[in-house]
Amino acid sequence: METSMNDLKNKADKMNPQKQEGPVAAAIEEYTARIPSDMYLWAALGSMAVSATLKVMKKDEEALFVGQWAPSFLLLGVYNKLVKQLGKDKYRD
Repeated sequence: METSMNDLKNKADKMNPQKQEGPVAAAIEEYTARIPSDMYLWAALGSMAVSATLKVMKKDEEALFVGQWAPSFLLLGVYNKLVKQLGKDKYRD
């Protein structure tokens, strides 16, 4: 079992020695880097406000659905910030 784990690790190490992003990730990073980071914060706050409004209107299921968008928007904002801070792909020529 230990040998197969080492073989798998060796294959993984040889697969992408330059640690370059794939074309899909590079395209996503290129696009998302153009979006201001505060847009994701406003989207999260907006989804919380809509959720609270729906809750007051006694639409509990819709309120929960929309309220669950906020963490996703915030996570996208963190990704956006990381792309801007660290660059798209430091190892790409």
